[in-house]
Amino acid sequence: MEQVLQPPKPGSQSRARIVFVKDPLFSKVLVANRGEIAIRIFRTCHELGIETVAVYSEADSRAPHVWSAGEAYLIGPAPARQSYLVTGNILDAAKLSGAEAVHPGYGFLAENPEFAEAVTDAGLVWIGPPPGPMRLLGDKTAARKMAEANEVPVVPGTDQPVRDLEEAIEAAGNIGYPVLLKAAAGGGGKGMRVVESRGELEDSLKLARSEAGSAFGDESVFIEKYLVRPRHVEFQIMADSHGGCVWLGDRECSVQRRYQKIIEETPSPALDHQLRQRMGAAAVRIAAAADYRGAGTVEFLLEKGEFYFLEVNARLQVEHPVTEMVTGRDLVSDQLRIAAGHPLGYSQEEIEPSGNSIEVRIYAEDPDNNFFPSPGLIDHIEAPSGPGIRHDSGITVGSRVTLHYDPLIAKLVAWAPDRTAMINRINRALEEYQITGVTTIIPFLREILAFEAFQSGEYNTQIVSEMMERRESAGEDMDQSVFLAAVATALFHDSKQSSIAVINRRKSEGRTRESGWVLKGRELREWRK
Repeated sequence: MEQVLQPPKPGSQSRARIVFVKDPLFSKVLVANRGEIAIRIFRTCHELGIETVAVYSEADSRAPHVWSAGEAYLIGPAPARQSYLVTGNILDAAKLSGAEAVHPGYGFLAENPEFAEAVTDAGLVWIGPPPGPMRLLGDKTAARKMAEANEVPVVPGTDQPVRDLEEAIEAAGNIGYPVLLKAAAGGGGKGMRVVESRGELEDSLKLARSEAGSAFGDESVFIEKYLVRPRHVEFQIMADSHGGCVWLGDRECSVQRRYQKIIEETPSPALDHQLRQRMGAAAVRIAAAADYRGAGTVEFLLEKGEFYFLEVNARLQVEHPVTEMVTGRDLVSDQLRIAAGHPLGYSQEEIEPSGNSIEVRIYAEDPDNNFFPSPGLIDHIEAPSGPGIRHDSGITVGSRVTLHYDPLIAKLVAWAPDRTAMINRINRALEEYQITGVTTIIPFLREILAFEAFQSGEYNTQIVSEMMERRESAGEDMDQSVFLAAVATALFHDSKQSSIAVINRRKSEGRTRESGWVLKGRELREWRK
């Protein structure tokens, strides 16, 4: 295990000495992650007087999260399966550094109950939900049953994974097409297939099982009714070990590509006060039933005023900043307090969200090439700032975006007193954003913000597909216009040449009374014949 001793950074030594926290929650925390989320967690730790430890792969040796921590340890080669997903290497780093606790961030091992158990078995504190609730909620069919038992509606579907094609055919027939095949052991869009008819089921089932097995080590797949145009709305929960559990507002997450979110806003424009209260109460019931602890997100689908339980993400979400912006709470600080055994320190009645907030994810992807990743070296970046703007990033000039990891470059967040001002503010910030070296989805994000459905708040999970279809249609119309213009130009040129030839002939014959315009028209009529 190699430790990298970081050179002094401007202000780092003085920052380490100026600590106003008399009794920090932990002496030292290792973050088992990379990029912007590692930096995000380090910042709260530094504010709370907690020393920090980073881990990194060979590809991340110069990454900002490495020098953002007090110390850093190399844990393996670039591929995640040889570094960020290797439990033993991470625990070795924790032991060598003297870390007292481990924060998983999101992704990688964040929702792996075996990793959580390994951390606690090593005598460390796990900053996350206990392995039991994590295991229960990670089993999608078991979570569905639990939701139903606690009077939370679920999308019609199977209570168990389907065993074979025959069982899948029967279940899909009973549910009614279209149906959705879903991995029982995971989420994030992996192992999901929409099936429109019986003829598509066999191949889709094979593909869903194969993808689920590769992603989660479990090929189990269950079937749900596919809601064609739902909204995706989630609720942030926080629960302690003293019986306290609250929800901290909702987040609208319907702007997605490949079942992965790219824009989130709070509050959801689809919810009125009564529906929001009902869904928040349902989220708390699910957390209580699972004996949950820490930060989590209960996700729902919403269609025609009815909501359905989708799943629980047993971790801190990528989009947690928008909740922090409207509530004023530091969710990472809450996680640390809960992991240290403290109560929440606030009640449901004390949570009073204010204003509107939106997060746009800056990915190094090419929207014109099916959002294919755009690896490369960042040679210039200038992030926007100004009132109500937050920029969470894990890159800097000289950073390299590789195919080894998710191509998320940064999260740009805006807060404003109302939704219109919020949209205008985030749009202004995107206009200011400068980054070169890779292709990003920034222009595409601005298109979404200008899309009528988004502007009105009347959108659903099909908004990206609808916008892409409109772009393609506009492209076809533009191609047609260019073609027609080219034809018109060619005709004009040919007719002009013909007219000149006719005039010259008439001149030679002594007949010049007919105008060129008439001649052009005549020649064009002759051409059309």
